[in-house]
Amino acid sequence: MAKTSTVQADDFDSAPTRLFSLDALRGFDMFWIMGADEILHALRDTTKSPFWTTIGNQFEHPLWNGFHAYDMIFPLFLFMAGVSTPFSVGREFEKGKTKGQLLWRVIKRSVILVLLGLLVNNGLKVPVVFPMFFVLIACYLIDRQTKFAIKSTLSAIAAAIVVVIVVVVAYLVCNKAAPGSPFLQVEDIRFPSVLGRIGIAYMFANIIYLYSSEIAQMVWFWFFIIGYYLLLKFTSAPGFHAGDLTPEGNFASWVDRTILPGHLYVSYPGTNINMHDPEGLFSTIPAISTGILGILTGTLLKKKNLSQQMKAMRMAIFGVIFIVAALLWNFDFPINKNLWSSSFVLLVGGISLLLMSLFYYVIDVLGYKKWAFFFKVIGMNSILIYISGHFIKWSYTNQGFFQWLFQLVGNPYNVVVIGITFVLVKWVFLYYLYEKKTFLRV
Repeated sequence: MAKTSTVQADDFDSAPTRLFSLDALRGFDMFWIMGADEILHALRDTTKSPFWTTIGNQFEHPLWNGFHAYDMIFPLFLFMAGVSTPFSVGREFEKGKTKGQLLWRVIKRSVILVLLGLLVNNGLKVPVVFPMFFVLIACYLIDRQTKFAIKSTLSAIAAAIVVVIVVVVAYLVCNKAAPGSPFLQVEDIRFPSVLGRIGIAYMFANIIYLYSSEIAQMVWFWFFIIGYYLLLKFTSAPGFHAGDLTPEGNFASWVDRTILPGHLYVSYPGTNINMHDPEGLFSTIPAISTGILGILTGTLLKKKNLSQQMKAMRMAIFGVIFIVAALLWNFDFPINKNLWSSSFVLLVGGISLLLMSLFYYVIDVLGYKKWAFFFKVIGMNSILIYISGHFIKWSYTNQGFFQWLFQLVGNPYNVVVIGITFVLVKWVFLYYLYEKKTFLRV
């Protein structure tokens, strides 16, 4: 392992706005869903050993309550999107951009992520193309001439909610005026998505960052998760007892199947009737806190009055505190990724802080960087590699280059080699883009 120079203080005025450790951690996160999880599944299924069975099972989601390592991938990415905010949005603000200009930049990024999620879920069906066209045209026109005049967090959040309401009302009016139009038939469209949740949570977290002090951001963090807890604890779907947290009885899933058009990810058993969506709209509320926690962490990393060692230590200490708090809260409000429960927010927040502390300390404090280059290549094009599987047939490329190797290895371990080369093919593609300085920016 090679070591570069060790520094004691971050000089973000002269250094790039990107943290090497942040890109490496983002790449480490995406590594598991670009095919590394399938390597572990293959080892589990071929060896049948207790060790690989335990590890392999950790890279599948639990059915409802509980927590597996695989549940970390999504919230860790959202956390890191928050960490990058003080280095990107914050730097632009320091250069003289107005809050209104930065707000519009944040909203545009959110809209693009929501539309990408819609595309990834459904492809370019007519009911998808139609609203995408008008949304993009509206964004272009606003981008050409608008100047936002928003003065506070609440007014900014209210404006975002108004936009959502206008879109929903416009759809309902059009549907009433032209019932049966193929442009409006959304029964087969799934609107919630991973990228959509990242976009919405990122937007609200960044609005709070732009219009709130650091202390106020902490208040908002707790407001969302405590408020969400109270709502789910003292309400339920009609016909169920208050505090019901089953897929069919919880308040969040009921709200989603009541107000969201199209279909949800999970239907009632044996039917096509909507029951629950793990990326639903209502459960995005506590996900905003995940983004805010990332922003607070990024703010900590930018502080010039703290040594690097102290920053790493603070992240680690708060990480442990959050994990303990989550395990205690779990007794009353179960850790549940499907609902993005408040205890889940604290648990994944704590683990994210520990991982960020570790990567930051090893890479940016001690200066050990070369080992992390593999992950940095992935992290620099994380969204591209996430959506690529929907548009590129990677398995065909893998077979084309390495079928000879699979035949040489033979059954049963050829499936393990298939998983390894599958990741390798994707990484080489990303490395080529990295060398050409070609990155998908949203």
